[in-house]
Amino acid sequence: MLINPLRRLVGALLPLVGWRAAKLGLNAGDWVEVRSKQEILRTLNANGRLNGLPFMPQMFQYCGKRLKVFKRAHKTCDTIHNTGGRALADAVHLDDVRCDGEAYAGCGTACLIFWKEAWLKRVDAPGAKGAASPPQQRAADDLTPTCTEEQVQAGTVAADSTDEDPRYACQATDLLRATTPLPWWDSRQYLEDYSSGNFSLSQLLSGLVFASCRAFINRVGYPTGKRDALIRVYDWVQRLRGGVEFPRKVGRVPAGDKTPLIQLGLRPGEYARLKSFNEILDTLDSNNKTRGLYFDVEEVPYCGGTYRVRSHVERIIDERTGRPVPIKSGGAVTLENVWCRACYSQNRLFCPRAVLPFFRETWLERRAAPAGETDK
Repeated sequence: MLINPLRRLVGALLPLVGWRAAKLGLNAGDWVEVRSKQEILRTLNANGRLNGLPFMPQMFQYCGKRLKVFKRAHKTCDTIHNTGGRALADAVHLDDVRCDGEAYAGCGTACLIFWKEAWLKRVDAPGAKGAASPPQQRAADDLTPTCTEEQVQAGTVAADSTDEDPRYACQATDLLRATTPLPWWDSRQYLEDYSSGNFSLSQLLSGLVFASCRAFINRVGYPTGKRDALIRVYDWVQRLRGGVEFPRKVGRVPAGDKTPLIQLGLRPGEYARLKSFNEILDTLDSNNKTRGLYFDVEEVPYCGGTYRVRSHVERIIDERTGRPVPIKSGGAVTLENVWCRACYSQNRLFCPRAVLPFFRETWLERRAAPAGETDK
């Protein structure tokens, strides 16, 4: 019963310690309606951007729809230069509203889309007592927009793009322009992680405990040669409490040897088991890669589980260059309900971006559909 009042209290304290307040103050679980096309176009500049963040063409399909807030996007992670966290003002992510890649050469990254609060309006939850009926189209829609659909579409192409060397611009490639650096030690971000409902108190504490353990193991273990022994102690404690083993271990394929390649031909809708972390370490080199694809620490908690295949990914947009690049060696797959939860990542804990990890089929085993379900 104290959780909601405590969240509200923490949220009320944030402006007092110099932390910015979101205009609508949207929290995880709130409901919003995406504004009309004309209203949104009036917020954009001639390049289809608001404060550096692109409004992408595929977002128009959600105009007028009511959707639930997944998490407040007050911060995100730098996936371009991997410098850590970035701060973003007045933005949220909506429940599983991801980029379909159609305007970007079929990119399969399926990024969770950023929504500026200026593109949304707060509404009551469906079926809520006393919920208002959908509002009528407002007169503002008749005002002249500052941007056009054609300009939004043109904004998907980078300025230095050519027919011979196509380059694209999207929310992921332009993220540094729309955000500012956020040091990991700025504790105010963690207070907002809690007050916004992005993460529970227990999740925050677990993540901070792990970060402390990792720092201790690295500081004490490396100089003394006892890192492996400390990791074994950590794993023993985790087994006792049913937790996740230490996720920062190094692949075992010797330098100079090729990592194994297994192709299962998995299709969306089929099921696969993600092998145990110990099995996967046997397929990774010293950089924790299999055929160039990195196995991230945020994938470790999913090891040993069985999941439905979400998609097969053959091409993505390189966020640094905007170029479409293929995923070699047979591509990769994404799995349903498997995303980065930012509980173990260094310098970017509790990022709400929910990036979908890519999995080599080498790390997977085909499984039959669970009882009562069929492949689609």
